[in-house]
Amino acid sequence: MTAPTTVRYGELIPCKTAFIDAHTPGSDQKENFTIIGGGVSESADQHVHITTPHGFNIGAAGQPPKCRNSLHSHRTAEVFFVLSGRWRFFWGRQGTAGEVVLEEGDIIDIPTGIFRGFENIGTDYGMIMAILGGDDAGGGVIWAPQVIEDARDHGLILGENGKLYDSKAGQTPPEGVHPMPTLTDAELADFPELSPMQVVGWGVRRYNDMTALARHRPCKVIGATGIIRDKPGFEVDLITRTSATDTPHAHDRASVLMPMRGHWRVTWVQGADAGAEVLAPGDTMSVPAGLPHAAVPSMTGEASLFHIVSTDDPAGPSWLQ
Repeated sequence: MTAPTTVRYGELIPCKTAFIDAHTPGSDQKENFTIIGGGVSESADQHVHITTPHGFNIGAAGQPPKCRNSLHSHRTAEVFFVLSGRWRFFWGRQGTAGEVVLEEGDIIDIPTGIFRGFENIGTDYGMIMAILGGDDAGGGVIWAPQVIEDARDHGLILGENGKLYDSKAGQTPPEGVHPMPTLTDAELADFPELSPMQVVGWGVRRYNDMTALARHRPCKVIGATGIIRDKPGFEVDLITRTSATDTPHAHDRASVLMPMRGHWRVTWVQGADAGAEVLAPGDTMSVPAGLPHAAVPSMTGEASLFHIVSTDDPAGPSWLQ
C-alpha cells in the first residue's frame, strides 16, 4: 500500500489550449487543470497530475476577471465549488435560461444534459474546483453550435475524434477525420431549458449553510441522502473543525481531500509506519483505498474540507427530482 499523493495548488500545471474556445475573445485567457484523471480536455498539451482511476475526475478552472467558459454540456455530473473569486454560472441554449452567482465555498451540481457556462465576475484571478463523474468523464464535451462556429473563425477546429487542431499553427485533422458536426435542430430539442428553481433550488448550496450543518458531524453535500439529492457515482461531504475527528478510518476505494479553509494535518498508518502532511486550500490529496487516515485542522481559525469518494452508482444523468 502506498502513501497518499498530494498535488499542491502552487504546483498545478495549467493548459491554455484545453478547449475549442481557447482562441475566442473573452475566453482566451482561461487556464484549465486536470488534477485526477484526464477530464474532458481536448488538447494533447494537457498535463494530468494523477492518472490513477478514482471513479471520478478532479479538475480546476482558473480565469482572470471577465473571462468566461463557453456554453457546453456533459453526459455525467459536473460539480464545482468556488475556491476563490466571484463567479456567474449561466445556462440554456443561448445562456439566457437562468443564472446564479456563487461566492467562495459555495457549491453547484449542474444538471446533465443542459448547456452551461461560467465566468469570473470578480476583480481578481479566480479559481473553481471541479468534480466530473466517471473515469472518462462521460467521454467529452458537447458544445453549443455557436461555440464551434466562433472557434472556427479564430483558427481552432475540433475533430470528430474529440481532438483540437490549430489552423493558425498549420495543423489540420488527419486524413479521414472530419470536423465535429454542429448539433441539428432536432438534436438541440433534447437539451432542456431548465428554470432557475430546477437548477439553483436543486443543485446550489451556500457555504455558510453547509458549515452550519457540519457543526456536529460532516455535512453530506451530494449523495442519495445529501442536501443535494443526487447519485452521480460519487459523494461529497463538507467537514469542519467541529465535525473532524482524529480517529483513523479507511475506505474500500480511493478518496480525495480538498481543503476549502484553513490548514489540515492528515495522518496515516501503514503497518508499523506512519506519515503526515499538512494541506492548504487549493491542495488535493488522493488517499489510497484501505489506508487508515485522519484529518484535523493544524492551526486555529476557520477550517473546512471537502471529502470526495466514489460509490457503486453508475456515472450518468443527474438524479434531478
